[in-house]
Amino acid sequence: MTSAAPIDAVAPRPVAAALPTAAPDLEAGGGVRLRAYREDDVEAVLAMASEAEFARWTTVPVPYGREDAEGFVRDVVPAGWATGEAMTWALDVDGEHAGNVALRRTGTDGVLSVGYGLDARHRGRGAVSAALRVLLPWAAEHGAAAVRWSAHAGNWPSRRAAWAAGFRVEGTIRRAEAPSLLMKARGELRDCWVGTWVAGDPTAPATPWLDVPRVDLGDVVLRPWRDEDAGRVVEACTDPVTRRWLPRLPERYELQDARDFVEGMRRDAAEAHAVAWCAADARDDRCLASVTLFALGQGGRPAEIGYWAHPDARGRGVVTTGVRAVARHALLPAEVGGLGLPAVLVRAEPGNAASRAVALRAGFAPAGWDLAGGGEPDDPPTPLDRFVLRAQDLPDA
Repeated sequence: MTSAAPIDAVAPRPVAAALPTAAPDLEAGGGVRLRAYREDDVEAVLAMASEAEFARWTTVPVPYGREDAEGFVRDVVPAGWATGEAMTWALDVDGEHAGNVALRRTGTDGVLSVGYGLDARHRGRGAVSAALRVLLPWAAEHGAAAVRWSAHAGNWPSRRAAWAAGFRVEGTIRRAEAPSLLMKARGELRDCWVGTWVAGDPTAPATPWLDVPRVDLGDVVLRPWRDEDAGRVVEACTDPVTRRWLPRLPERYELQDARDFVEGMRRDAAEAHAVAWCAADARDDRCLASVTLFALGQGGRPAEIGYWAHPDARGRGVVTTGVRAVARHALLPAEVGGLGLPAVLVRAEPGNAASRAVALRAGFAPAGWDLAGGGEPDDPPTPLDRFVLRAQDLPDA
């Protein structure tokens, strides 16, 4: 029911021998606590582990039956505590079983791994990260030099919970196959994210994670990208006009390319490189355009806004509206919800009249030109006109 991700990268430090043989209560505050499993948790475990989304990201048997839940509560959890190999707590929220959190030995002295699961009713409330904030110091007090976290690549809720508790995400292991990673779910090798919390680290985010706020703009809504947008992305990125001005798109742009685009936007936000919005129709939520604020955190270079429109959204002012709103979000001070950037940049090829018109209508001023390198070594550099909007020139309204 839980997963772990050890990597032998920390100098050995023995985990203290005097570990409890049953789960001690750990209060996390806000109605969240870690406690021992009880016989009456079987029904909650069965309901949680039977959910398709839970099974998708874990290694629980599918289908998951009552015998599995009973065996977990009555046999697996007590045996793990008795040997010290797996220390599993019930995650309790407001007096209800909401999930579980487990620490496991990894085979490397001083290094534990952590895994957790949460039922659907309690997701989105920060319960896991709250539990981790009390569990990690407990692990350090009992001799752990480091705690490892892993999840299947794409499990953004798990990554967000680990990040919020202070884990540093170090990268991806492709097609993880080491048995100790516990990532070979139902015979399928999958890519895994891995991260570490080191004893003494804060139990708070160590790196920024950029949120993608929803912005209502009348007929248009700026919102985060969703998996179901992929079909509209394919339609936009196979359109001849789009391809003319985005020549680095794959020659055959297919559904997997669109899915990779959406996933890449999530990754860029998590790594504080970019914030990407889907501009959607406020009536039916169809994707109309893409507006992305990128090149964040790159020294003295201004952040840049890039955009494209689905063919059936062109000429409707959708992109201009989106760019204007994104620029405002970028330039407003942090204390009022913006990013507090001093300036933001748009670049367009001289022949791309539509893109240039968007920049000018959105309030950007011409600011010279650049030479942008091509995608391949033999590609000639491309001249690009620059348009800049500074924070002090941001309209009040």
